[in-house]
Amino acid sequence: MTMMVRMMLAIAALLLSPSAQAENQFKLLVFAMPSTYHYEYIPIARESLEQMAKLHSFELVWTRRPESFDEDLSQYAAVMFLNTPGEELNAGQRAKFEAYMRGGGNAMIVHRAAITPPGEWPWYEKLVGRRVGVHPMLQTGVVTVEDPGFPAAFALPERWVWSDEFYVTTNPQDVRINTVLGVDESSYDPTKIWPGQVSRPMGRDHPIAWYHSYEKGRVFVTTLGHEGAMYRDYRYLTHLMGGIYWTATGRGQAAVQRR
Repeated sequence: MTMMVRMMLAIAALLLSPSAQAENQFKLLVFAMPSTYHYEYIPIARESLEQMAKLHSFELVWTRRPESFDEDLSQYAAVMFLNTPGEELNAGQRAKFEAYMRGGGNAMIVHRAAITPPGEWPWYEKLVGRRVGVHPMLQTGVVTVEDPGFPAAFALPERWVWSDEFYVTTNPQDVRINTVLGVDESSYDPTKIWPGQVSRPMGRDHPIAWYHSYEKGRVFVTTLGHEGAMYRDYRYLTHLMGGIYWTATGRGQAAVQRR
């Protein structure tokens, strides 16, 4: 074996050693179960989020099993409910998640995960911060950045043409939220809905992404993300990454005057 080969092997061994590899910054649990209207997104979202985790040096644990909430949640900087609402958890798993949040855990809620039947789990509804009712059909509209200093808005223009289900929400639990994104109801038809249902506009104040504090943790909610193809869209993924970054670390907010 030549001196050059020995040197190359030594360098390779050094680079492959645990001490030479970048350490993960935090650990994120992503809970994603297939459902009637939300299943095609799963392989797309998983691939994109796993690539995101590699790019940004955090550990991602993907699960479709509610039993994951029976395990030690304190190992996670944040838990993401990805198109999967809290009602999928049984009583014991709900109690463990509540304890996680009371212990300083953090949560991120994406699209369908924001919907829970009234009275099903009031604690979770308070965590989300709003009650989602009916929603108009998926349409193209104009999303507006309401808080340009929040990381989930950094990659977005002030007015962003986007197609999604723009959820209609109410606030029966009287929770104060900080709006990150809104939607301009003049840019789509908020009454366009399926026969037999009624959808009414919310008016000027129509939040579609927000954050707040709950128990002893941070919560970020985005109601965007209905179609599977969205999880390949650069701007949507940077929106999600900004939410993940803030939820897991509490960092990144800029001192920008909110409109």
